Amino acid sequence: MWLITNFGFFSIVQKRGDTDLTIRSRVKRDLESLREKYLPGLDEIKKSDVTDYRYRAKVSPADLAEAMGKIVRDITYDNFKNCVAEKQSSKREHIYHKVWEDLIALEDNDF
Repeated sequence: MWLITNFGFFSIVQKRGDTDLTIRSRVKRDLESLREKYLPGLDEIKKSDVTDYRYRAKVSPADLAEAMGKIVRDITYDNFKNCVAEKQSSKREHIYHKVWEDLIALEDNDF
């Protein structure tokens, strides 16, 4: 699952043979923000220069589910991209906007 928030971008997967989930990110600070704000039980953030997502950490599904509830309850903005620009930077908002534009292609297709 991809999770794009006003404090970071994450890819969440369950690696074969693991019971925990792996939360991956391209930016270390995103995982640090996730831990600080919502997920204190997030394991050590590991860095790899040979994987698609440079940073990753493990967490139990139960801990992530609890954190996701808190994340949802903290939504107070009426425009996501504006909130990203305010909290993370206009550069980050611009990157997210490009993703948003690419996803418009889904509207005209029945996949």
